[in-house]
Amino acid sequence: METGRAQFPFPYQPYNIQEQFMQALYSALDQGKVGIFESPTGTGKSLSLICGALSWLTDYEEKRRQEAASLLQEGEASLSTAAAQSTSTSSSSAEPDWITDFVQKKAERDLVSKLKEEELKRKKREERLELIRNNVQLKYAMKRKSCEDDEAFKLLQLSKEEKTETQGDEEDADLVVAEYESDDESKTRSRFCAAEDDTDDELVEEHVAKIYYCSRTHSQLAQFVHEVQKSPFSKDISLVTLGSRQNLCVNDEVRHLGSIQRINDRCMEMQKNKHEKQHQEEGVKRKRGPAKSVCPYNKASALQQMRDDVLGTVHDIEQLLKLGRETHSCPYYSTRLAVPAAQLVVLPYQMLLHEATRRAAGVQLKGQVVIIDEAHNLSDTLSCIHSAELTGAQLCRAHSQLTQYSDRYKSRLKAKNLMYIKQILFVIEGLVRVLGGKVGQNPQSQTTQTGTEMLTINNFLFKAQIDNINLFKLQRYFEKSMISRKLVGFVEKYAGTGVNLHTQSSSNKENRRTEGLNRYLQTLQSNQGSAPVSSADQQGSAEEEKVLSASPMMQVEGFFMALTNSNTDGRVVVHRQVTLSESSVKFLLLNPAVHFAQVLKECRAVIIAGGTMQPVSDFKQELLFSAGVGEERITEFSCGHVIPPENILPLVLCSGPSGQELDFTFQNRDSPRMMDETGRILSNICNVVPGGVVCFFPSYEYSRRIISHWEASGALARLANKKKIFQEPKKANQVEQVLSEFSRCIQRCAVDSGGLTGALLFSVVGGKMSEGINFSDDLGRCVVMVGMPYPNIKSPELQEKMAYLDKHLPHSGGRSPGQALIENLCMKAVNQSIGRAIRHRGDYSSMVLCDRRYARPATLSKLPTWIKDRTSTHTTFGPAFAALRKFFLEKKQKQM
Repeated sequence: METGRAQFPFPYQPYNIQEQFMQALYSALDQGKVGIFESPTGTGKSLSLICGALSWLTDYEEKRRQEAASLLQEGEASLSTAAAQSTSTSSSSAEPDWITDFVQKKAERDLVSKLKEEELKRKKREERLELIRNNVQLKYAMKRKSCEDDEAFKLLQLSKEEKTETQGDEEDADLVVAEYESDDESKTRSRFCAAEDDTDDELVEEHVAKIYYCSRTHSQLAQFVHEVQKSPFSKDISLVTLGSRQNLCVNDEVRHLGSIQRINDRCMEMQKNKHEKQHQEEGVKRKRGPAKSVCPYNKASALQQMRDDVLGTVHDIEQLLKLGRETHSCPYYSTRLAVPAAQLVVLPYQMLLHEATRRAAGVQLKGQVVIIDEAHNLSDTLSCIHSAELTGAQLCRAHSQLTQYSDRYKSRLKAKNLMYIKQILFVIEGLVRVLGGKVGQNPQSQTTQTGTEMLTINNFLFKAQIDNINLFKLQRYFEKSMISRKLVGFVEKYAGTGVNLHTQSSSNKENRRTEGLNRYLQTLQSNQGSAPVSSADQQGSAEEEKVLSASPMMQVEGFFMALTNSNTDGRVVVHRQVTLSESSVKFLLLNPAVHFAQVLKECRAVIIAGGTMQPVSDFKQELLFSAGVGEERITEFSCGHVIPPENILPLVLCSGPSGQELDFTFQNRDSPRMMDETGRILSNICNVVPGGVVCFFPSYEYSRRIISHWEASGALARLANKKKIFQEPKKANQVEQVLSEFSRCIQRCAVDSGGLTGALLFSVVGGKMSEGINFSDDLGRCVVMVGMPYPNIKSPELQEKMAYLDKHLPHSGGRSPGQALIENLCMKAVNQSIGRAIRHRGDYSSMVLCDRRYARPATLSKLPTWIKDRTSTHTTFGPAFAALRKFFLEKKQKQM
């Protein structure tokens, strides 16, 4: 069977490699493969993904439509012939012929009616989209039509998933009784819903064939959506962008809470208040107490309206927020409502790769297509998403809060509840014991023996003496009882009224009343004795307080869940610092394939794409073969770059201008000779390279040391005579500012140099500048890589991961999988950093790799093909420098 397509709709004439990319993508999707696609940044990868995948989707839907139509025809034909025959034939079997007849016909009739029903639904969906897209009057009519009864019904529908997620203590919980909700549902339904509403409801529920596209950051997702808007598909594709409440909330009162945890909790609480309000309208008696706020953006008619707007035209997150404010509806809930009917769902990694988050977002993978972009760090991402860490302070806090909760409601909690709460407390005590502390005392004043140890899950459970607890049952209890949420509500409601952090207070009312005052007096006393605090420190401690102020039980729940992984797949790191509050237990996932296997199994096809996917063999071994994917299901595609080969000049330098061999191993890199030689290399490079030079160091620590050495020796001042010097900031929120100053400086020098030829940016591999930021054109005419950025081999986490790979994966090429991991991590980081300089077809740049170890064939082979093929290795500095000078002279003459 021939799968493919001759022509792909494209906004302009595609490059050859883009056409090849789309062909390969189309057939991978058609044959249900797992595809690994490598296409260097600057080659229009996003557009190729969009046009290739959406072409397949439209063809696939058309094919399904035709198949259904022909099946329907056949079914109807065979029914009518069967009817004609049945009158003439009689059967000699024991059963009367009308029974056999009936059974046969029933199957056929069912099939026919099912096909008719599907066809009807599809038509309704399409008509509705047509209406939304073309009929402006309809929009206004729908805005006006705000029927309250209909709203009550729809909200109940909406809140099916939310109603169990109520938090708050038992007093609150008994207002939102589940039975009411189900009674309401049947009443409301029979009272207000006409036939039209039924069909609407079906439209909401059924998931159409769709593509899930995920990437790492929200800015990458926004970029992708803009590409879709520019593509030929922008008018007839329904696209939905999903994000967290933190990204999508338009209620300022909630947004201002800052931390994800608090925004989520406040939103859930408002949902719950909404249901309570409805019960009161139904005549349920309300208990006394202050009126509770509900979210004005969460009205069913508005959500429905916004859902239609979202499906009708393509919006990115900014546009969603704007639309939400204009229509007074919540982007977070309306985008979730739109998922089933959307053809392209754009979402961050976590939402797709983490099963619980996926369920909550209403993402169903069965038979669908998933595209994972920027996937060079996929296995690290999977490990991070599924790892969990708890500090001693969080454990003590959770224990104290839960104890107070169970004391307060002892008389009202069922025996089963009390039993599970006791178990949770018992496990927390065990975890604190492992860290060398006791619960019920202030964790900051408890000292522990410092040290780090690594344990398998089973050994950890034995050591904590909690191996007799069934963690699977506990996990189910957490999910069903929503105890973490209720604890948050409890703490928020009674904070400052006797519910305190660590020590138990007696619970008579007098004490509770003066509790707040006592605490205030204590803070005054402690403040008088201490030195004044700088505002930055205050802000920091306020931030910490904010994170701590929500209940840490959510994190505890996450850690318990992590402990249910199988013994071989993970390890627990017990990290004892000086005090108990700073000590921590951390779960490390060593085998990311277990969680990825589910995605691979459920999906029709999975495409894993990135700018540099090298080395692919290890990626396949760790994530695909280990997850049970056979070699025959995997397909690979890799393409070169669109730039002419003469536009890049990659050089490997083995020695510097004074003949000093370049060897930045841990033992040698701190010698003054190495540092001076590096300064001389940079000084020479800055002499001949116009515009911007970006220099990457292997770590923050080393960049600090070498720059202070240059300051002392005067080398830095010499560099500053030629290029203005910038350094990568430590704080993420300053990156934009540094970058814009860097680019402004380069633009100024191009017009009027005044002695300066541009700017020099000191950056760190794997830091804020090495990923997702483009040094196109004059911003990055030369990228210098100082040394090889190997990860810290002494870290216990890395050693454990290496040992795990050595044990579970086959050895290849005389190297153990653990050694291969170290080299791959290093070269991936190098590829990410040097690939930033070339961004489009007319761009040109040089890359200088300073370390003799880059000349090893095994290392060179891990560079992207388009760089590797042009790389020249120089044992002495002279010829390398001559090549560099010639490269830029030629470019200058061309521009003249």
